[in-house]
Parts: sequence; structure tokens; C-alpha cells
Amino acid sequence: MSGPAPSHDGYSDDFIRQVLDRVKTIALVGASNDPVKASFIVLKYLRDKGYRVIPVNPKLAGQTILGERVHASLSELQEPPDMVDVFRNAAAAGGVTDEAIAAGAKVVWMQLGVRNDEAAARAEAAGLTVVMNRCPKIELQRLFHEIGRIGVNSNILTSKKAAPAKSFKKLM
Repeated sequence: MSGPAPSHDGYSDDFIRQVLDRVKTIALVGASNDPVKASFIVLKYLRDKGYRVIPVNPKLAGQTILGERVHASLSELQEPPDMVDVFRNAAAAGGVTDEAIAAGAKVVWMQLGVRNDEAAARAEAAGLTVVMNRCPKIELQRLFHEIGRIGVNSNILTSKKAAPAKSFKKLM
């Protein structure tokens, strides 16, 4: 992306949309195989939206999550991911950011509640785009007006009015 780095206190919709539009592969660091964990829900959602999501978690290395082999670290990846999604705390995000730089990623995205300004400065100095304290799943849903709870679009909520029952007697 061209132009100066945005303020990490807020991002424009255009900026977020540009980041998500140019990304094809995402390495999700801190991936879980537990379907109720946020990292699993985000991984599944992003995969279902057409991204290739590569799980990274040293405790699960060698296993698979949703058909993708789990890697122990970013250094194990065969090719650089477009984006590294950081599901780790702010202190750990620094090391993950350094790995993302070394792996040749283009974007470092730190999840909700994760902000590490020093790591962001290192990444931006190396030419990477940085997003902090945001969730790509939530941003995609917000930008494309999807309704979802617990990580999935259920298609249960609708603006279409249900057809009224023909008669009250049939309901009893």
C-alpha cells in the first residue's frame, strides 16, 4: 500500500478493505483445534471466505485443523504468507512480528486487545502493513453487512416477514 502508515488509534474502512482485498494467504499464529475458541472460529470463517489459512501453533504442530497442517512456527512455512494474524498477547506479539518480518509477510494483524507499538514500528520500518486491536473476521462482517453471532452467519435472522398462519385453529 502506498502513502504514510495510518494511525493505529483508528483505521478507515478503505484502509481495512484494501488490506483484506490484497491478502490471499493468512498464517494464523495461536490457532486452536477447539471449535469454541475464537482462533478456530476466525480460522474457519476466513477459510470459508476464500482465504487460505495456515494454522501455526507449536503445541499442535503436525496435526491438522480444517484440513490444513499445523506448523510450529512461521519459519516452517514453504512460502511467505500475505498476512500473519496474531492470536497471542501483546508481549508475545513482538516476537511473532519479528518472525513475520523474517518470513516475508506483507501484513501483521494483531487481534482484538493486542497492541504492541514497538513491534508495529519494526514491521513498518521493514515495509509491512500493520493493523492492531482488530479482528479480520469482525471487520469483514462489518464491511459486508453480515449478521453473525458466535462466529457464524446462521441465516436465521432475516428481514423478511414470515407468512401469517391461515387460521388460528390450525395453530392449536
